[in-house]
Amino acid sequence: MDKHRLITVAYELYADNKEGVHEQLEKAPKEYPFQFVTELGMSNPAFEAHVKDLQTGDHFDFTLSVEESNGEYYAERVIPFPKDMFCVDGHFMKDEIYEGNIIPMVNADGNRFMGTVVRVEEKTVTIDLNAPYAGRAFHYVGDIIEARDAKDEEVKGALNIISGEGCGCGCGDCEGGCGEDCHCGEGECGHHHHEDGEHHCCGHHHHHHEDGEHHCCHKHE
Repeated sequence: MDKHRLITVAYELYADNKEGVHEQLEKAPKEYPFQFVTELGMSNPAFEAHVKDLQTGDHFDFTLSVEESNGEYYAERVIPFPKDMFCVDGHFMKDEIYEGNIIPMVNADGNRFMGTVVRVEEKTVTIDLNAPYAGRAFHYVGDIIEARDAKDEEVKGALNIISGEGCGCGCGDCEGGCGEDCHCGEGECGHHHHEDGEHHCCGHHHHHHEDGEHHCCHKHE
């Protein structure tokens, strides 16, 4: 295994929309960069492969294929759920369940992911379980703020993050939250696909699973 490196990047993420316009999706500015430790699965493997051997001060500009990004978009992953799944003590969670909001979910195996609210109707809530920006090739442009060998305590800290004991992306405002202007690099807050079981709603990580019946179990104080 290669030696773990601590990589800090500032970047802009672009992709073509349905009209063919090359639009900015996300941005991690120098003030709030994305930071991760390599070889731990904290970032998209294809993204990591492009930046892990770069040096401090290097500029990058590359495009990942759809498969390397968040995968293909599947219409069958847009699913209506009974509205009462999103009720607590008989009250609909209107402050969380509204069109366009990305909500944290977890399946029966405890794997966490995100779903996007598409529609809220009288009896159903339609959730898009595709990974955000699925079906698009990702174009990254940015700079390496810092790249060096990771210290043992940094690797241990990253492992703690992965286990759920801390923020996963190195962004200035991660969970809560990663924010619209901060991309968590498909890392601990990244977008992954799994095929493995019943779904629930809970948690705060951007992991994606496509595999069975779904339920909502938001935690409340």
